[in-house]
Amino acid sequence: MLTIQNISVSYGDHQVLNGASLEVAPGTIHGVLGMNGAGKTTFFEAVYGRVPRLSGDCTFEGRPLQRPDAAFLETESFFYPMLTGREYLRLCAVSNPAFDIDGWNELFHLPLGHLAETYSSGMKQKLALMGALAPGRPILILDEPFNGIDLESSEILYQVLAHLCKQGRYILLSSHILETLTNTCHSISHLEGGRFIRTYSREEFAQMQAYIREKLKGRARGKLEGL
Repeated sequence: MLTIQNISVSYGDHQVLNGASLEVAPGTIHGVLGMNGAGKTTFFEAVYGRVPRLSGDCTFEGRPLQRPDAAFLETESFFYPMLTGREYLRLCAVSNPAFDIDGWNELFHLPLGHLAETYSSGMKQKLALMGALAPGRPILILDEPFNGIDLESSEILYQVLAHLCKQGRYILLSSHILETLTNTCHSISHLEGGRFIRTYSREEFAQMQAYIREKLKGRARGKLEGL
């Protein structure tokens, strides 16, 4: 089990997370839902160890979570200049020489001999995803993995995630598209006010969608009436 307890993070006087907690079981995808600015990326960075925590603990299978346990796909990936796609993936796979670069690329069809900085935004997203998979780590933290990719690649990514679940990976995933979460996740936690206010099981997804949509419709109606 991946257990995240009472994570709190502040930037100056602004407290972004205030006691955020959740658990992720092996072989499952746990979605993180929240509006822009709710703190989804900060939560992922705090779990990964990218930003310091004011409080809270992360444990993995009964011991403190360590950086080599997890791979983190960021919303906006960075690629060093003058590296080809293949060179980038070789660097990512240094700790996992068994990673089959060409085999994985049969799914995504990237021009690995070209400089990564020349790729389109969708191609960069696919390269970054392969880079996150390359180390073969048991925990995958995927921040908006469907951003910028086309319909075909989205469908392939659904299958990739299902395959990783069968391998027993622990997957944390966020998306701005509600249907992406409901199509992919086994459970979804709603982040609001710096903490998770509720976790929904797959059987409760319809209830969650109805609640969120009615809440947003009410907010929009209130604004539109004055226009």
